[in-house]
Amino acid sequence: MIYWRLNPEFSSSLAAVLFGDIDRVFSLDGELIAHDSLSRVLRVTAGGKRYYVKRYSGTGKNRIRRWFGTRRWLGPPRVRAEWQNLQAFRDWGIPTAMVVAYGLERRCGGFTRGALVTEEIPDTVDLAQMAHANDPRLRDRGWVARVSRQIADITRTLHAARFAHNDLKWRNLLVDGGASPTVYLIDCPSGGYYRGVVLDYRIVKDLACLDKLARHWLSRSQRLRFYLDYARHGRVTDEDRKRIGRIVRFFHGRE
Repeated sequence: MIYWRLNPEFSSSLAAVLFGDIDRVFSLDGELIAHDSLSRVLRVTAGGKRYYVKRYSGTGKNRIRRWFGTRRWLGPPRVRAEWQNLQAFRDWGIPTAMVVAYGLERRCGGFTRGALVTEEIPDTVDLAQMAHANDPRLRDRGWVARVSRQIADITRTLHAARFAHNDLKWRNLLVDGGASPTVYLIDCPSGGYYRGVVLDYRIVKDLACLDKLARHWLSRSQRLRFYLDYARHGRVTDEDRKRIGRIVRFFHGRE
């Protein structure tokens, strides 16, 4: 069984030819951007635009495990979670990449392959790249404040929906080069919905992931300002202090 959808906004463009079905998407050549045991990401240029093609094949390195592993048969495939999460971000008003096409193929009820195509967000760079390049904008307090407020709003919106990103790191936050920068949230195959103490743990994890690089680049006052913007508090409460302690200790012994 093959399930494949092309965004109607691209039905009359060259993208419809390139990404019209799953076979065409898996036959594409492009610049290899990233790969792991589950997926490969290609960058494809067509009609003056660039697209990112993320292709999932199997469920891991070992062929026997790929066939008999529970990931193949139980729960939604990562590619489905990824396109559903990006669509949810857009519904919640969070800037993200435009989904061009997506779908998957199953055989005998088991997942065999799937793909997600997104349009490139022009003139953007992720925050991790900025840190690696020692970008001077990270030392501009005004620029940092504008970006920090947007990230706080994005994170609060996720958590208000009982959703945790589970990999909310600087590399998954893009910033454009405009005078008033816009932050975009991308790449979320492992995000999901939670409740109760599990949600509370995942919220702390998301905030700790953001703070992992922030503590090397931002002052304590900037990091605290981010948390207060996220919590919508004018000053730190006793509950805030407890959560902040959990955030800063989250990765102790794990790095």
